[in-house]
Amino acid sequence: MELYLDTADVNAVKRLARILPLHGVTTNPSIVARAGKPLWDVLPALRDALGGTGKLFAQVLAEDADHMVAEAQMLTQRVPGLVVKVPVNGEGLAALKTLKSLGIPTLGTAVYAAGQGLLGALAGAEYVAPYVNRLDAQGSDGIAMVRQLQSLLDQHAPHASVLAASFRTPRQAVDCLLAGCRSITLPVDVAEQLFTAPAVDAAIQAFGNDWQGAFGTRVLS
Repeated sequence: MELYLDTADVNAVKRLARILPLHGVTTNPSIVARAGKPLWDVLPALRDALGGTGKLFAQVLAEDADHMVAEAQMLTQRVPGLVVKVPVNGEGLAALKTLKSLGIPTLGTAVYAAGQGLLGALAGAEYVAPYVNRLDAQGSDGIAMVRQLQSLLDQHAPHASVLAASFRTPRQAVDCLLAGCRSITLPVDVAEQLFTAPAVDAAIQAFGNDWQGAFGTRVLS
């Protein structure tokens, strides 16, 4: 499994990289805009926060295939090893085909249907990113769509992986993994909820209290 953080918060990446087995960081134009710093400052800082390793993802802004390709080339020239995110619409599919021929790694993003995600993979994307919570918010079933997309890729595009995105709760993330998805990207708050809970804190506190009551200390000695 591959675990990513969906953020441009460098301090949060530093904090969680110490704790979690992160494979990298995903961003998009909205996330970078909220960070309020230039992309060319954010991406190197995120890589440093990961210890100089791990995958970084950044997205094109252009809306036609030729300019998407040009932006993807600029991104990878300025940030070597970057995976370029391209929306899976008509122009994006054309761009993905060209980028595949150029050897530029890509992720097909803004995926709202299993067939759409499959087309992105067949066009050359190494990853496709279904928007789980956004589908749920529209009255669809995000987890069911992830399950369908994973099955389609297994059968018809085994080179590609689902990298599920758009989560509101840890339960959604776990359900995606149970559906066969092998890569997820989580907002910082959802990632933290996976390992923090009042019940856990209470259990740890009780262990310490019991030990101190018996031995007069809260440390092993």
